[in-house]
Amino acid sequence: MPTITPLALDRLSYRYPVPLVDAVVSHERGRSLEAVKSVTVSEDFFQGHFPGQPVMPGVLMLESLAQAAAILLLDRDGEALETRVSLRGVDGVKFRRQIVPGDRVRLAVRLVAERGPIARVAGQALVDDQVVAEATLVMALQRDGVSIHPTANVDPAAVLGAGTTVGPNATIGPHVRVGRRCKIGASAVVDGYTELGDDNEVFPLASIGLRPQDLKYAGEPTRLVIGQKNVFREFVTIHRGTVGGGGLTTIGDRNVFMAYAHVAHDCHVGDDTIFGNAATLGGHVTVQSCATISAFSAVHQFCRIGRHAFIGGFSVITKDALPFAKTVGNRPARNYGLNTIGLVRRRIPADAIAKLKQAYRYLLTSKLNTTRALAEIERDQALACPEVGHLVDFIRTSSRGVVLRRTMTRRADDAVVADE
Repeated sequence: MPTITPLALDRLSYRYPVPLVDAVVSHERGRSLEAVKSVTVSEDFFQGHFPGQPVMPGVLMLESLAQAAAILLLDRDGEALETRVSLRGVDGVKFRRQIVPGDRVRLAVRLVAERGPIARVAGQALVDDQVVAEATLVMALQRDGVSIHPTANVDPAAVLGAGTTVGPNATIGPHVRVGRRCKIGASAVVDGYTELGDDNEVFPLASIGLRPQDLKYAGEPTRLVIGQKNVFREFVTIHRGTVGGGGLTTIGDRNVFMAYAHVAHDCHVGDDTIFGNAATLGGHVTVQSCATISAFSAVHQFCRIGRHAFIGGFSVITKDALPFAKTVGNRPARNYGLNTIGLVRRRIPADAIAKLKQAYRYLLTSKLNTTRALAEIERDQALACPEVGHLVDFIRTSSRGVVLRRTMTRRADDAVVADE
């Protein structure tokens, strides 16, 4: 017969003489559980509950079901060690018969629904296969604690937000500030003057906030600031800034960095970007929101990647990659026109997409040089919209030049005008 482990008992918010569960006899993790409670005449509550005719109080029948439900909710994959469960309410209570000394009560509970911190659990208490009590239990999960694996190396000066979990052998340095509900995976390292917002997930063996790979760096207290809901997969490396680059690397919100991606010192990444496997940024690179940098692509230092840009796999970017466009290749990279599929997926209005297509025709398929093409775009009032305005500003403010190299074809949506 499987019994309750010491760990499970420790996670219950009950201590002697309150526990009313003796053992677990079956368990389908996260779905259902059956436990037992052997009722003896020596139970404390029998001394004053109906002297001469001892009966287990109905409220304790419900309490025993609630404790079994707590074990069900706590002992499942992904539940933090510091989570606590308490009874919030009871619906549909029915008592079928009394429980008396000598009864062996089976406590059968099943998860019915869960929304946020509230779970509904159906419970039945049975004696000799006869239902003696049943109810739907409303359970509240409290996930405000911080869970640190015993083998993790967390400096006492580090600040960890409520609900954060730190996995085995992870290392967190003294100047790190971690927000709420973050997950730091096994053997991951978070160090330096690093700030992580809420709901970030750092997978095993990722390295966040270590010193930059710049030979001029001399140990200055430069920073890395990360927003919310980012995912850093295995072996991702994110470096903090350098004094010469402003002393700050920033990552926005809801970005995904796949395995082995690298963000160098003094880079600035916006929101909702995607970095494919081994996508690499040199120092001082700016990646605007909603851009995608595909696997094994590299971006030269001081370059910019525009909003909603798509960088194809194995590309090498040595000039600014235009917003809303597809840039692919490495000898050299070429512009393949509007990133139409990406814009539709990001729910850019159809009217704006049509105007961007026309703007790119001026840039890519007309015989105008870049300066004259920009003038024509600005003169054409039918193209006026924020997206086209951003495209024009991006080109005008480029210090390294932009990728406007002619492709092998002359199709309206794919061809490109040569660099000036």
